[in-house]
Amino acid sequence: MELIVGSAAVRRGDLTRHRLAQDYRPIYRDVYLHRAVELTAALRARAAWLSTGATLGGLSAAAVHGTKWLDGSRPAEIVRSDRHHPPGIVVHTWDLAPEEICWTAGISVTTPARTAFDIGRTTASPVPILDALLNATGITPADVRALVERHRGVRGVSRLRSALDLVDGGAESPQESKLRLVLVNAGLPPPETQIRFPELRIRVDMGWRRWKVAVEYDGVQHWADGRQRAWDIERVALLEAAGWVVVRVSAQMMARPDLIVDRVRAKLRAAGCPV
Repeated sequence: MELIVGSAAVRRGDLTRHRLAQDYRPIYRDVYLHRAVELTAALRARAAWLSTGATLGGLSAAAVHGTKWLDGSRPAEIVRSDRHHPPGIVVHTWDLAPEEICWTAGISVTTPARTAFDIGRTTASPVPILDALLNATGITPADVRALVERHRGVRGVSRLRSALDLVDGGAESPQESKLRLVLVNAGLPPPETQIRFPELRIRVDMGWRRWKVAVEYDGVQHWADGRQRAWDIERVALLEAAGWVVVRVSAQMMARPDLIVDRVRAKLRAAGCPV
C-alpha cells in the first residue's frame, strides 16, 4: 500500500495504530503515505482528494492528467466554495462549469483544457508546465483559447494569452521548453519540435526544415552513458549526411543563452534564413 486513509485502514484491521505511526507518514488529514515511497506530485494530488473530496485543480489536476516533471513538494490545489485552508493545500474558489470537470483515475479534476487555462493565468513562467500538460493529454492551444473566450475578464487571462502564443506540446522535458523559449525570445523563427526522419529512424528535439538546421538538448545521460553518447555521434553523422546542421546544447550552456542564440543564428544565416 502507498496511500491509505488511516482511520479506515485501522478500522478494517489492515494495520495497527502503532504500525500506522511507524511505517507511514501523514500527508494530509487522515491520509498517510508509506515511508519508503517518494511523495510525487501525483501522489500528493491523490492524497488531497482522499482528504477533502474536493475537485482538484491547477498543478494537482495536471499531475492526475499525467503531466511529468511536476514538483512533489508544492502544495496540492483544490477547487471548492469553502475557503477553509487545510495545511499544505491551496484552495481556489473558481467557478467551474459542469463541462469543465471530469473524472480521471477515479478522481474529480478539472478537464485538461480548464487545467491549462488555470495554470496559464496563475502560475509564474507557465510555458514549460503547459508544454508538459499538452504533451500528456493531447489538447491544443485552441482548446484552451476557447475557454479564454468563455471567461473574459477573469484575472490573469492576459498572461495566459501570452503563454499560449509560446506553448508547444512537442517538448519532452522542461529544459527543451526553456531552450525553445531562449530561441524564440531572441527573435528567431519558432522552431518545429520533435522533427521525425522516418527513413533514418531518428528524430530531433527541434529545428527548421526549410533551412535544415536542428537544435538538440543533451541532458546528463547524453554524456554519462557511453552507449547513448555513441548513438548521439551516429545520429549527428546521419543528419549531416542528409544535409542538416546540428547545434547541440548542454545543460551547462543553458546558463549562457547568448552563446546558444549566437550559434543557432549563425547556422540559420548560413543556410539562408533572414535573421
